[in-house]
Amino acid sequence: MTTSKSYVAWVTGGTGGIGTAICRALADAGHFVVAGYHNPEKAKAWLEAQQADGYSNIALSGVNLSDFDACLAEAQDIREKHGKIDMLVNCAGITRDGTLKKMSQQQWNEVIDTNLTTAFNTCRSVIEDMLDRNYGRIINISSINGRKGQFGQANYAAAKAGMHGLTMSLAQETASKGITVNTISPGYIATDMIMKIPEKVRESIRETIPMKRFGKPEEIGRLVVYLSEDNAGFITGANIDINGGQFMG
Repeated sequence: MTTSKSYVAWVTGGTGGIGTAICRALADAGHFVVAGYHNPEKAKAWLEAQQADGYSNIALSGVNLSDFDACLAEAQDIREKHGKIDMLVNCAGITRDGTLKKMSQQQWNEVIDTNLTTAFNTCRSVIEDMLDRNYGRIINISSINGRKGQFGQANYAAAKAGMHGLTMSLAQETASKGITVNTISPGYIATDMIMKIPEKVRESIRETIPMKRFGKPEEIGRLVVYLSEDNAGFITGANIDINGGQFMG
């Protein structure tokens, strides 16, 4: 799949399971991709693997996304090295699970900061330039659990639900300026994290999915590419569920 123009895309959490599929899909579409990472050693090996597969149009970004000023500086660095940022995909995220009764303030803060505050930081870092140019694509990767809640994930569900609140508000602020802002809420996707769950537990999860299978990371990547295209310019403020029918609402 290709688009008529080549853009620069900043993908936070780009070296993770879903993030990798997003980066490769955008690169396949002809865009230059800057992939965010957390672990430098793993990121170096990851980039070498992408390059070995022929992806010369992917670079790395190791900024601390929780640091507002660092995000502003990183966005400027990306512009200077690779060109203006046309697309932002917020895919970075962590879990610190536990029932609220047992959840520490640190568990709450870490998840809210990493999964929600970082999205504000990155959006804030690119939005002025997008407004000046009357063009931009912002895609926030939320979760099925931000839609329906999940036992033991009050922090994660709150952060992921908050991402879509950010999406809808920013979409209203920027719709007249050629910028679209949307949310994708994946269900259970067959990343390494899911596939490492004991088989018996994994199969019990699979049975709760009407399609009786896990999603593929590449399916998320293709959806991101579509939302990033010029001809998806009438879609903004939307949440798109991609969960095999596990949650509909």
